[in-house]
Amino acid sequence: MLPSVSRCTRPICLSVVRPLAHFRPPMDPDPNRPVETTIRTKLTEKFKPDHLEVHNESHMHAVPPGSESHFRVLVVSTQFVGLPLIQRHRLVNEALKEELSSRVHALAIQAKTPEQWGVDPALGKSPSCMGGSKNDRTVEEKLKAGRE
Repeated sequence: MLPSVSRCTRPICLSVVRPLAHFRPPMDPDPNRPVETTIRTKLTEKFKPDHLEVHNESHMHAVPPGSESHFRVLVVSTQFVGLPLIQRHRLVNEALKEELSSRVHALAIQAKTPEQWGVDPALGKSPSCMGGSKNDRTVEEKLKAGRE
């Protein structure tokens, strides 16, 4: 299905309307999502990525609505060239150590070189939540700490 084009009443405004299947979340920081914004900022400053995706997946887990405790990131950077996957993950974890020790309960990482991204530009899918965090007191403590 081709995108449809709609015109606004003002002469300069032109918008493209796409089906939801092609919708991608905006890359601009959301002021209502401070943890997500911090993650995006720190990864951008540290890795100068060619491509960065930060997805809040908290809604897929047993946490209160609006939580920012479970994230998936895709970082594409030339800084990963020649590094094994474990080292890339360590670098991302180090960049986010403060968030991981306080507000973030889970972080799924995809760290690719631009060449790897060119071959496979897909973001991995997250597994379904098994409800394990329902009885994990550290999640509740981290969420409380993140609100203070």
